[in-house]
Amino acid sequence: MSRAGGAVRAPAVAGRFYPGEAGSLAAEVDAHLGAAPGPPSGAPTPKALIVPHAGYVYSGPVAGTGYARLRPAAGSIRRVVLLGPAHRMPVRSMAVPTVDAFATPLGAVPIDGEARRTALARPGVVADDRPHDHEHSLEVHLPFLQRVLGPADDPVHGWSVLPVLVGGSDDAEVADLLDALWGGDETVIVVSTDLSHYHDHRTAQRLDAATVAAMMTDRLEAIGPTDACGAHPVRGLLLACRRRGLHPDLVDRATSADTAGDPDRVVGYAALEVAEASARGADDRSGAADAVPPPGDPTAPTPPPPPGAVDAMGAGDRARLLEVAEAGLRAQVSGADPRSVVDLTAMSAPLRRPGASFVTIRTTEGELRGCIGSIEAHLPLAVDVADNAGKAAAADPRFPPVRPDELGHLALHVAVLTEPEPLDVGSWDELLATVRPGVDGLVVEAGRHRGTFLPAVWDQLTEPAEFLDHLWRKAGLRPRRWPRGLRVERYEALDIG
Repeated sequence: MSRAGGAVRAPAVAGRFYPGEAGSLAAEVDAHLGAAPGPPSGAPTPKALIVPHAGYVYSGPVAGTGYARLRPAAGSIRRVVLLGPAHRMPVRSMAVPTVDAFATPLGAVPIDGEARRTALARPGVVADDRPHDHEHSLEVHLPFLQRVLGPADDPVHGWSVLPVLVGGSDDAEVADLLDALWGGDETVIVVSTDLSHYHDHRTAQRLDAATVAAMMTDRLEAIGPTDACGAHPVRGLLLACRRRGLHPDLVDRATSADTAGDPDRVVGYAALEVAEASARGADDRSGAADAVPPPGDPTAPTPPPPPGAVDAMGAGDRARLLEVAEAGLRAQVSGADPRSVVDLTAMSAPLRRPGASFVTIRTTEGELRGCIGSIEAHLPLAVDVADNAGKAAAADPRFPPVRPDELGHLALHVAVLTEPEPLDVGSWDELLATVRPGVDGLVVEAGRHRGTFLPAVWDQLTEPAEFLDHLWRKAGLRPRRWPRGLRVERYEALDIG
């Protein structure tokens, strides 16, 4: 590991993308890290992270949630391989710097000389400081790394970085570089990217959900430059993961409208992690470093479901989803990651596709004990069900977490949702005449106000006007008012259990 000395790249975006004074910078980064949930009990340290690179006021919360996953590894990580897109100067393939360190207001981070020599031996990698000089996509990550891993110049626990700007590289070039630098527990890979740019909030959410789903289901070919500005380094990482049988998991996702931006012109952000101890289990990874799933392999990606696929789900798949929900609930209560119970190799194609679900927990006497779900598909359906079962047990703010002694006295219900479709309505009366009692679930959104009712709510609120009144109140809106920019979507649900 190289130590800082000699030529140092000065901060280029301090005071613009993040605070330029050390104390203020440390406080802001610590606030984002402190607001993030820690990793689940027993979760492995990520081998790789995908995190955003906008100004901290916009993407800081999502970046903080991603970097918080590295906290348990502070003191053991010695090398960070940091890849991001080149915004300021065209790069044909990949460029590493010639300087000895990158500085931030928190201090200098030495460039890893050994990693640089390894990189320069790869085809397409050049040494060139010019594209790095004014680039923000890598620099903004260094303060997070400095606060999570500690000072880079610490004589005992110090660490170094290899910054790599990626231009028009093909996926294999990036993946081959990562293979050469993969290392062991001492190395973490960070890929820098934002998602969609300058759509309205609702459109961005839909597009970003599809991009994240593509990342998580090994469909790297579906990710283009308009989906993620760091598409090339992301695709390279996904190919390196494919060779190892690894898949990213979503940690957090938001848009600039969720933090400080205009809801009509937003940028999307996501944090994902890749852990070598994946849900497939350690045994599945042995000897798989160069393996690519063959045609017909059950881990291969599957296309999005055609219309009506939810309704056509067979009895076996429905039973399996209930089993997954039960296993996710028990994992959460025992302190494990609910997603770890899902073996996608054992799931049918409909359960491996991205899907959205709600999981409801009730006592055997019928009292609600928790209900949480997702409206938009961003995970394989089986993983989404397990994850929501765990959240319903531990994260529904209306109830305390489920205790182990309750497990024998609870019943689970799973609702699998169709993709929401916009309703072309412009008034309360139009919506009242359009909504289908007993069939439609609705999402209503106006600015930061958002709420949804599942179709099952019709069992309690049978009249359309009553249903809509309560939905408006849930979203924080005044009933029967139609704010400017209000959007309404509907979906259906397959009820299981």
